[in-house]
Amino acid sequence: MRFVIRLLLRPSSRSKHICRVRQDFSMEENSVVTRRRFGYPSALMQPAKLGLEKQPSGRSDSLIIGLNGKLSLENVHDFLATLRLEPATHLILDMSGLSFLDSAGVGALVTLFVSRRKQGKTLALAALTVQGTAVMQVAGLLKLLPAYPSVEQARAQRA
Repeated sequence: MRFVIRLLLRPSSRSKHICRVRQDFSMEENSVVTRRRFGYPSALMQPAKLGLEKQPSGRSDSLIIGLNGKLSLENVHDFLATLRLEPATHLILDMSGLSFLDSAGVGALVTLFVSRRKQGKTLALAALTVQGTAVMQVAGLLKLLPAYPSVEQARAQRA
């Protein structure tokens, strides 16, 4: 597969820089990166895997689910399909094993929260990682979604 990129060069103070970029690109035309549609080599792009592990909660109407892996665009559909069907009145998501959370994952958490709220059920997040906390804070969702520093605190709040 061959890609052709055309640059429209206009005389400006940046034209030397644009030409340099074009020359650098043409030097890499036969590289592995370029042959793979300008992306990363497949060895660097690991598929996003998300594991869901049910944990004992000590109450019959409550359920704790541990998330392990990445919650991203690749797996939000399956994540929502699985957890929307969960009959427990109180659902606590243990986020301590989550290694990556992107905007699609945040959207899935909000969708799950809203759908459970409409059914008269609750959702709480527990033990967010540093990256997960940062993403949720930037999105302004730590005020909307109940988040607790640990699973024990989330469980005590639901008691």
